[in-house]
Amino acid sequence: MASVRLSELCQVIARAGLAARLDGPDVLVHSVNTLEEAGPGQITFLSNPKYLSAVSGTKASAVVLKNGIDIASHVSAIRCSDPYAAITAAIITIHGHRRHPQWGVSPAATIDPSSQIGRSANIAPGVTIAAEVVLGDNCTIYPGCYLAEGVRVGCDCTLFPNVVIYDHCVLGDRVTIHAGSVIGEDGLGYAPHQDRWVKIPQIGRAVLGDDVEIGANCTIDRATLGQTEIGAGTKFGNVVVIGHGTKVGSDCMFVGLVGVAGSVTIGRHVTVAGQVGVAGHLSIGDEVVVGAQAGVLADVEAKATVLGSPAMPIHDTKRALAVFAKLPDWVKRIRSLEQEVQQLREQIESNGRAE
Repeated sequence: MASVRLSELCQVIARAGLAARLDGPDVLVHSVNTLEEAGPGQITFLSNPKYLSAVSGTKASAVVLKNGIDIASHVSAIRCSDPYAAITAAIITIHGHRRHPQWGVSPAATIDPSSQIGRSANIAPGVTIAAEVVLGDNCTIYPGCYLAEGVRVGCDCTLFPNVVIYDHCVLGDRVTIHAGSVIGEDGLGYAPHQDRWVKIPQIGRAVLGDDVEIGANCTIDRATLGQTEIGAGTKFGNVVVIGHGTKVGSDCMFVGLVGVAGSVTIGRHVTVAGQVGVAGHLSIGDEVVVGAQAGVLADVEAKATVLGSPAMPIHDTKRALAVFAKLPDWVKRIRSLEQEVQQLREQIESNGRAE
């Protein structure tokens, strides 16, 4: 960690494209922390106004927040239009990125002689690299990883412990895959025959573009034919499942516990929230937002925001949920009306018999 003055951080934030202004003493800070846990010598941030009350109680030396927000005078403030982006720049400046252990090429790794290992490789004990693998420059491979025959890995990639890359799959440059994820396993490809399921050989592959980051315990099926694709710059949270032959566009964001079936086409800059399921053979357009726990059962047009199961345009889903919340009261009213109708019917029948 590096101690910096707030004026220096303002310059860093400005270089990131944000105009930043310092209010209060130009103190030194040595780390970043949350509003609740920060102490003296630390800087924190406020991006959501609902946490404004926490600023008055923070023990931090400084806070990053938007212009025009009044806070306690005991805290120095860096003001800018996007506190979240600004604090990201501060974290990188003060803490930097994760530093990997330096193994070089460990003699305890198993590397086939036919593979090609790039310059400055950092390969841990317990790694297995099979025949005809090509590994680019400056890659870090943690213990327990397995790269199968014919895998291609670009430069500056990081594979955390126990990542498995099946045969002939391709990773671009600057790809990060977190622990326990599997790339290119067989998809769910079976043909029904005489009341049995016959396995279809999965002869395709999985291809990840540049700057992709995959969370922990994700699985990306290889295609039955052709390739499963994850576009450049796309980021996955943990426990994301991608079916065979699906194509995900560039710069998408999938939060955890997302399941996408096979042969789905997803456009660029699509955001998929947690616990979303997407049925197979669908098309999701560019810049779509899929809300948490949605079940996507039909195509979604570009720039739409959908929610619910089945997923619908968000305004329709909100109206439906508002109606759903009133159903218990409506059931009581209907039962009461049914009783009144029954009483009126009996009264009319009684009057008719009396006449």
